[in-house]
Amino acid sequence: MEKILEILQSPWPWYVAGPVIAFVMFALLYFGNSFGLSANFRNICSILGGGKSCDFFDFDWRKQIWNIVFLLGTVLGGFLAWQFLMPDESMLLSENTKLELAELGIANAGETFLPKEIFTFESLLTLKGIIIIVVGGFLVGFGTRYAGGCTSGHAISGLSDLQPASLVAVIGFFIGGLIMTWFIIPSLYSL
Repeated sequence: MEKILEILQSPWPWYVAGPVIAFVMFALLYFGNSFGLSANFRNICSILGGGKSCDFFDFDWRKQIWNIVFLLGTVLGGFLAWQFLMPDESMLLSENTKLELAELGIANAGETFLPKEIFTFESLLTLKGIIIIVVGGFLVGFGTRYAGGCTSGHAISGLSDLQPASLVAVIGFFIGGLIMTWFIIPSLYSL
């Protein structure tokens, strides 16, 4: 049992995770579905009656029940992995990365997944917190809707389906991520 727990606590190698993802994509294609978690926001709004006030939410959400079940499975799987399969919350970061983060004011980088300097209620009430969490969250939500899907939908499902729009979206995601990582976040934390 200890050996099984040790195996489960370590990251899956690419030659296991890759075929599992490919199997899921082939199954979705076979059954005529496309993958994307952000579509569940529309599904949930439709379930809660959003179609009464907005045509965008007026559709038969029952045809998307598989996606809602997938979302619930993702949340449950993440909780179970965090609760039972994580040996600790530390991350392996290079010393150079830790020094760069310390220069930006993030102490003890790598000790937890979510740095306290960003992900606490107190930091939310600062200008940096509002910009990073509130404005950033709005931009992610707006960008997801504007791009017609999220990173998982475009990068995994859209590229698997050879959709040109997904290729453009994924390139945009990477460019935006690089700009954010190398220019915007360092500018915000140097204030």
